[in-house]
This record gives sequence, C-alpha cells and structure tokens, in this order.
Amino acid sequence: MARDTPVHETSQAAQHTEPLPNRVTIVGRGVPSAFEITVDGDLMMVGETPDETATILSGNAAEGTIDVGVQRFRFSGQLANVHVVDWNGNAAPDSTSVPTVHVEYGVTN
Repeated sequence: MARDTPVHETSQAAQHTEPLPNRVTIVGRGVPSAFEITVDGDLMMVGETPDETATILSGNAAEGTIDVGVQRFRFSGQLANVHVVDWNGNAAPDSTSVPTVHVEYGVTN
C-alpha cells in the first residue's frame, strides 16, 4: 500500500442523496495498521473527509492507516476484498493486532 498524497475522486456514491445500503467499519486496536477495502459497487467514507484521515478513496476502493478509533464506509453491492496488516506487515491470523472489520448489509442509518 502506497502512502501517496490522498486523492478524492467524485463517484456516483458521492452524488447519492440517500445513504448507500451497506456499511463496513474498521476498528483500530491501538497498533499502527493499514487496511484496504474494495467493493463491487460505490463506496464513500462516512463522517470524515478522506484527506483528513489520509485515506485514499476512489470510486470503489479505499486504503488507509489506523491505530485507534473507527473509520466507517458506506457501500452498494458486495464487499469484494478486505486486507488488513499490522505495522510489521503481518496479516490475521498471524497478528492479533490487526484492525477488526465489521460488515453490515441493509443498514438503514
């Protein structure tokens, strides 16, 4: 995962007046970690500006870093890929420090 200057591209998701029907939540565990998520529909970050959280968001994919706190995304379609690693590049189940990922389909709010 590259740590380039964050980019925000306007997608159809950003133009929706109603929230996208599904939600993915990334929860940090107190250890610097990285994540990538991809969906087969539209994706948008909830409650934050991607530039403020160093998350790259482009239509249907996002990547970023997290150590503590929560980052949420709304999406349409299905979750296609999730990849989380700790600061050493170790993924679950080899690392218990990777962020927790929660996926909810059909969320109304």
